[in-house]
Amino acid sequence: MKKSRYITLDIEKLPGGYYVATSRDVQGLIAQAKTFEKTVEIAEDVAKKLLRAQKNDDKTKRSSGRIIYPIMISA
Repeated sequence: MKKSRYITLDIEKLPGGYYVATSRDVQGLIAQAKTFEKTVEIAEDVAKKLLRAQKNDDKTKRSSGRIIYPIMISA
């Protein structure tokens, strides 16, 4: 059974008439298309692929005995 996950898309209409979508929930997600609907469709596909890749990457990192844990600090 596949696990569902909610993500938020930030969609902006560009001056040339295109839409671009990014997400704070999925690192690296960016999608662009001529219509709002197509942008959402592409973003959904990209999100699935990125989350699958990140999940596989996490398994690889844990299986090696090391855990990579990114943090943000202000300097």
